[in-house]
Amino acid sequence: MPKTTLPIEIKISTVVAISTILHSADLEAIDSALASMTGGVSDFFEDEFAVIDVSAFTSSAWTIDWAAIVALLKKYRLNAVAVRGASPLMIDAIRAQGLALDDGSGGVHAGGHATPPPLVVHAAATPAPEPAPALAAPAPAPEPAPAPAASQPGSPALAPMVIDTPVRAGQRIYARGTDLIVTAVVNNGAELIADGSIHVYAPLNGRALAGASGNADARIFALSMQPELVSIAGVYRTFDEGFPTDLARQPTQIRLVGDRIDIQSLATPSRA
Repeated sequence: MPKTTLPIEIKISTVVAISTILHSADLEAIDSALASMTGGVSDFFEDEFAVIDVSAFTSSAWTIDWAAIVALLKKYRLNAVAVRGASPLMIDAIRAQGLALDDGSGGVHAGGHATPPPLVVHAAATPAPEPAPALAAPAPAPEPAPAPAASQPGSPALAPMVIDTPVRAGQRIYARGTDLIVTAVVNNGAELIADGSIHVYAPLNGRALAGASGNADARIFALSMQPELVSIAGVYRTFDEGFPTDLARQPTQIRLVGDRIDIQSLATPSRA
């Protein structure tokens, strides 16, 4: 028996979407880049949701064949659901494809308004305030408040998410806005995602995507590293030819150097 008689329920849900940043409207060039990125691996993206980011388009003269780009992403198992950074001239064509509009602040508009309607607040009537008594002397000026400490752009602000159980194939764990710490094995076919860094104090065999919100300083650490795929701030690297043999199953960190995934040993050099 169902727990409710309602035919449908609407609740807030959290999903992970890949940011697909377009720097060109040339479909052949995009197809070639995706083919090179995925290396012919058919399940590279595994039907991920995708937000098409066109913020890099500096000229309104550029036109995008939205139907073709959606189909092209689908070819690589990326399901386009929204467009970020669209100009007003693009909105009608985007909506015609059933895509939502992402304003980049976390708000997604399915249609009707490019921007949300203004919030109208009706305040209750209140009596006029009593006149303030005259002061014998002016109050001293308040001390200026200390400036808040500068925060690091993209750095996690929340406590890290800690997972103490094995992460099995097909499982996906996302640490939104923070680091992810796993103290048990991460099996092949499992996926770890964090907006901060990923720390695995056990074998890491599946996928690990750190800096998912664009933090290029994020890193991936594991006591026994041999993942299927890693990503830092959207820069991917697969290991179809195998993980480097001199670093496999070793304490290792992975970070982003420029636009290149760098792998370093964390093993303590043995003394002679």
